[in-house]
Parts: sequence; C-alpha cells; structure tokens
Amino acid sequence: MDKQQLNLALKENKVLSADKIETLEKERMQLKVPTPWEDFLVEKKVLNEAKLLQIKSALLGVPVLDLTTQQIAQDVLNLVPEPIAHRHQVISFAKTKDDLSLAMTDPEDIQTKEFIQKKTGLNIKTFLIGKTSLDFGLSKYHSSLEKEIKHLFTPESKPLVSSPEGESSADDSLKKMAEEIPVIRVVDTLLEYAVFEKASDIHIEPQESSVVVRYRIDGVLHDVMTLPKVIQAAIVARIKVLSNLKIDEHRLPQDGRFKIEKDGYKFSLRVSTIPIFDGEKVVIRLLDESAKAMTLEELGFEQASLDTISRNIKKPHGMLLVTGPTGSGKSTTLYTVLSMLNTKSVNISTIEDPVEYRIVGANQMQVNPKIGLTFDIGLRALLRQDPNIIMIGEIRDRETAEEAVHAAMTGHIVFSTLHTNSSAAALPRLLDIGVEPYLIASTVNAVLAQRLVRVICKDCQAEMKIDDAVIDSLSKQFHMDKLLPILIREGQVPAKTKTLKDLKFYKGQGCDKCGHTGYKGRMGLHEILEVTHTVAQMIMAHKSAQEIQEQGEKEGMVLMWEDGFIKALKGITTIEEIVRVSKE
Repeated sequence: MDKQQLNLALKENKVLSADKIETLEKERMQLKVPTPWEDFLVEKKVLNEAKLLQIKSALLGVPVLDLTTQQIAQDVLNLVPEPIAHRHQVISFAKTKDDLSLAMTDPEDIQTKEFIQKKTGLNIKTFLIGKTSLDFGLSKYHSSLEKEIKHLFTPESKPLVSSPEGESSADDSLKKMAEEIPVIRVVDTLLEYAVFEKASDIHIEPQESSVVVRYRIDGVLHDVMTLPKVIQAAIVARIKVLSNLKIDEHRLPQDGRFKIEKDGYKFSLRVSTIPIFDGEKVVIRLLDESAKAMTLEELGFEQASLDTISRNIKKPHGMLLVTGPTGSGKSTTLYTVLSMLNTKSVNISTIEDPVEYRIVGANQMQVNPKIGLTFDIGLRALLRQDPNIIMIGEIRDRETAEEAVHAAMTGHIVFSTLHTNSSAAALPRLLDIGVEPYLIASTVNAVLAQRLVRVICKDCQAEMKIDDAVIDSLSKQFHMDKLLPILIREGQVPAKTKTLKDLKFYKGQGCDKCGHTGYKGRMGLHEILEVTHTVAQMIMAHKSAQEIQEQGEKEGMVLMWEDGFIKALKGITTIEEIVRVSKE
C-alpha cells in the first residue's frame, strides 16, 4: 500500500497526528535496517494489527479475513506452492468450481494474482490478512510436505527400496524414488518458482536435521523453503537423473545440465554437486534461452562508455575483453555487442562453455573437454571456417590466449572474457598467462570491467543526503576528493557545486512490491580502458596494473566506483550497493 495513502487515512481516523507521524518516521529511519512502516507502527503499539487491517480494508475495498478460523484443504493450499506463498505473502484457502480465494497481505500485488490465475485457470477472489494469519497459513505447508514425503519411507513402501532379488540396494531405491510423484513434484516446484522469481541460482543445502533451499535473486541469496531431512537423498537423486549424473557417486563433485521448456519459457540449467559434511549440496544455475537481447543502454552504459565501445567494435580487427567475477554479467554484455554486429554480411562464430543464449545467425560451438574439444582446439577449428567475428567464452590458459591474440592479429574481431578485478589488471594478467607484450599491445583494443548492482525499487524510492560522517566512512574505501571534479567533468552536476553534501542520493525504503528489500532488478557498473599509444608502450615496458590505470584516468577513464556514484545520483542504485560490489 502507498505509504502516503496510509498516513492520510491514519490522520483522518484520528489515530495519528502529522507531527507524530513525522516523529515516528525519523525514529524508524535511525534504525540500522529500517522496519517496514506498517510493521513499525504495530511494533510501537501505535495501533494494533486489527485496527491497521480495518483501515487498509476501507482504503482498498477488500474484506479482512482471519485465516486461523478457516479450515484449509491441503489440495487447495498447494495450488499456491510454498516458495510463492512465502515470498509474496499469499495463501490459497478456498475453492469453488470457478473461483479461487486468496488471502494476501498486499491485495494490490497484481503480478502474483495474474500468475496464480494463469496457473490455475480460476477467477481470483482477494481477501486481506495480517502477519498472524499469514504465519498460520505458512505453517500448514510444513506439516503437509512432511506427511507427503514420509510415505516414501514407510514400511508399506518397502518394494521401492528392494532390488528385484529382494536384497536391499540403496542406489536402486534412490533411482526409483527419484521417479516417485511427490519427489518429482517437489523438484518441479523448486524449478518452476525459481523461474517465476527470476532467480539466477538455486542452492539446495543439507543441514544436520533439514534441507534448506535458497534462491539467488538480484545477486542476493534468499531462504525460500526448509524441507525435511528425510527427502534429501531423493531430491538429489531426482536432479541427478534429470542432468544425467551418476546416482551412485556421492564422494566426488559432479557437473551436468538439462533443459526445461514450459508456458512460453525455455531455460538451460547447469547443475553442480559437491560432497559436504551433511550430504551432497546441489547448485543449479538458470539460463534463460528465450531472453531477448538487451541494448547497451538497458545494461546501464553511460554515454561516454557507449561511444568508446562503438568506436572499438567498428575497428576492422583486434580484441575487446570483458572482465569481472563470476555472475557479473560479462556474457550478457558480449551477447549484446554480438547482436549489434549480427548482420547477413558477417560470419559470427563462438566457442563457449556452455552456450548460454542462442543468437540467430551465429555459429555457436560448445566445448567438451571429455572428448578433447577445448577452447584452444575449438578456436583453431573456427579459424578455418572463414569467420569475421569470433567470441571466446573465457580465456583461461596460455594456449587459448595465444590463439585469440593471433586471430586478432590476422584480421578478425575477437571478443572474450577474463577473470580480473579491474580493466587495467587484464593487461598484466595476459602477460602472466604467457602472452608476449608486443602481441597484447598490438591486438587489444579495449578492456571493459563490470559488476552488477541492485536497482532501487521505484515504488518505495526516497531521497537522502550524505553528511560528513558518511563521507569520512566512504573515504576509507574510495578517493572521495576525486569524485566531485569527475561528476562535474562528466556533466552530472553543475560546475558551481561546492561539496558532495549538496547532492541528492536515493534509497529504497522497502515495500511489498520488492519483498521489503528496497531493490528490484539489477544493472551494471562499468569502466572501460582504451589501449591508446601510451598505454601500449606501458604494456611493452611491463608496467603494473596501477600505473596503467592511472594513465587511463589521465586520458578520461571513469572508474567503476565513480560510475556507481553517477548511477546513485540518477536514483538508479544506492551508495550501499556501490560499497558492496566495488573498491578503489
């Protein structure tokens, strides 16, 4: 609910005066992690939950419901699976032939209602509930799941855990268990709602007495479900069956992959298992094959960086490198650049591990080390295929690096990724791998470094200013005295600005739309180093990454953290996010 609407209703109902609201808001914002406004009012005993629901009900025109007085059938409850119920605070409690009744803490969450309507094919009736009712509804899931799973391990299910000869065989029983309907349903639910939540990874983590399931959403892990320990082996076995891994191997890490295609989405899933103290941990990476290519502007590139990239990808040959840690969006950036260059007049060939997105018209090869198809061997083969543009998923070793450099020297445009923390560090890294300095200096056109930051939720965005204490704290990590001149040079603030304290920054206060995180979605921070004549000479002289970076700054390069502050000024992200992902 809109906070201003609620405050207006509180004043009209004579629950709070304007002065009292202002005092309470100041008190709330002094908390290290500000509590959502409605929860704060209840915590402070300004009004009880029943009164709050009554006011919200009148404002929204939605009836209030007490779930603790309802009999909820298990099949009706399960129409909204537990991850969705938890994250979006919605409980399915009653059903007729045509209608489904939903109890929600946010009846205005249209996206969730539409999703459930599409999945069930029923008309949705909405009711308003408070935290007490929600907790009661969520508690129903644990008891039901426990009952549903435990039947696999009852005496009646002994045929499942016996070999045809009647002798116990743990691995045979696991394979059969993996094909059981309840296990299939649990795994399908985890996958389906990871897609709905736009999660990039699913973590299935065995604990001493339970199994915790977490989703990485917008780069941050969230607990979504706790499963009984008794189902752990069956879930791992089911995922191994799907990804063609060895079910009877529990002591060694394994890697596999599979695909899911349903309701208009198509995902490629990479599976990794490792043995840990309490069992096998599984991590699944989700890659959306149906995702449309974004533009560089949508990825968060500022105009100066756009100009630099455009200039360098139009050169007839040479190499553009993208650097950053795992999960920083390197592949997405490269696919976007390839999409810009993808015309009928050029031959684009790629070698990747794995092929993450499909590009219509490009020839995409996937490495397979088991049969000897490595990056360097695949790249050698690609060069015999008359390519104009080559994309190499990652440069990991000397052989691949040398093949890439030679391809760039012989008239090809080459794109690749490298694991370094800054753009300048990529050049000495190539030297460390074993590439000759003159080859690096003559073939690398530019190096782009990037990180992903969370974007402020537009529904609860609020202005803020920074004071001397904040600036002093930031100065321990960044050269804050350099920031204002750069913001002025880049045209982000007026030339007459005297101090950073005069500038407006932003934060998300947290609302139901963003799961009270204050963030929704992600965007890139970037720095791009052009290999100019001076930088090329520094590479030949084996200069350090720090010296190369200082030269880049003299030539106008905006560092990643500086790009972050430009985005913070625009209300795209917060100072906390810049601190989280970047350093001087």
